[in-house]
Amino acid sequence: MTTPAAGLRRHARRPEWAGRNYTLLTAAAIVTSLGTHGALIAAAFAVLQSGGDGGDVGLVAAARTLPLVLFLLIGGAIADRVPRHRVMVAANALNCVSQGLFAVLVLAGDPQLWQMMLLTALCGAGQAFFNPAAEGMLMSSVSGEQAGRAFALFRMAMHGAAIGGAALGGALIAAVGPGWVLAVDAAAFAVAGALRAFLDVGHIRPRQPGGGLLADLQDGWKEFSSRPWLWGIVAQFSVVVAVVGAAESVYGPLVARDELGGAGPWGIALAAFGVGTLGGALLMMRWKPRRMLLAGTLCVFPLAAPAAALAVPLPVAGLSVVMLLSGVAIEVFGVAWMTALHQEIPEDMLSRVSAYDWFGSVAMLPLATALAGPAEGLFGRRESLWGCAVLVVLVTAAVLFVPDVRNLTRRTKEVATGPAVTPSADAEGAVGRLG
Repeated sequence: MTTPAAGLRRHARRPEWAGRNYTLLTAAAIVTSLGTHGALIAAAFAVLQSGGDGGDVGLVAAARTLPLVLFLLIGGAIADRVPRHRVMVAANALNCVSQGLFAVLVLAGDPQLWQMMLLTALCGAGQAFFNPAAEGMLMSSVSGEQAGRAFALFRMAMHGAAIGGAALGGALIAAVGPGWVLAVDAAAFAVAGALRAFLDVGHIRPRQPGGGLLADLQDGWKEFSSRPWLWGIVAQFSVVVAVVGAAESVYGPLVARDELGGAGPWGIALAAFGVGTLGGALLMMRWKPRRMLLAGTLCVFPLAAPAAALAVPLPVAGLSVVMLLSGVAIEVFGVAWMTALHQEIPEDMLSRVSAYDWFGSVAMLPLATALAGPAEGLFGRRESLWGCAVLVVLVTAAVLFVPDVRNLTRRTKEVATGPAVTPSADAEGAVGRLG
């Protein structure tokens, strides 16, 4: 029998909004972030140790990104059709096998480029199915006005693990080589998959029989395209992610090499960005802006600053401050965005809408990184960086003309506990509620 004192002790240990599913999801995300961010570094060093060059590293990176883009929409539709935790566990299993085989090849010596590309592509395909399912599962695991705080804590834990994973991965690569870091990542996927197998989906009502995968995708598109704030911000981020990615993954290392003293200063700047994301998540655990999309969108403007700082270029101290502030800003947007999706999107559409969100946000990234080199040759590096900064400012200013972006408000507890609606009624009336 549970005593009142025992109940009080449990409450003191864990907030009311941090239920069993949320705790399992957070623990699993920490485990995979620790492994994956070290493995990303290990994969690059594995290519170089096998005799590859920078172009080969780029090919392996592209092999991960391309399946992610190609399969995201299908992954979202499947995650709304079958229990999401099963999709997550299956994706983790695929990632575990692919990274384990990658580790074996590297440890055995002489891995071939095509083998590394194939295994990395399998890992990217797994992420394409995992990401929409995971986002939908996380959003369905919290409720009420504390959802923003829950999302902030989740992201803070994940970012902290990512920073630790990158640092630990770098140290392990130097000590024992990239193959063992890839093996650790495979083990991390196995542990995370085991944790996610215990997720409870009993609170999610069974899906109604539909007209097939294509019909599910069409329904998801209708849900996505019917909300100007949703597709407007995704269109904005298709540009923002592309140009910021090009600036930081292509131009940043070049500026560091030529003008800042090498990889060390660039690593310091990236670490400052990571610390900023932790600070932003901590801020959002306390701050609940009423007009959440307006607050989040205004915080996208600072993402132009790193490209501008690299164009000058600022010394490493100034660049690190800029990167730290941009990390805070993007985290404010990220929590506000997740809170808006959680509040406005029907539960049975969460994974499909998330898939369209992911797809729109990353679709232009491979093209932007591929064109970064030719753009530098045509316009010059400094001019290309200023162009990246200007594009961030322009598309962010443009999305502020969407009324729903400016006016969508966080619901109060009183409104949230009002008359219940069915999922179908919720989907049909969502646009009207934004006005």
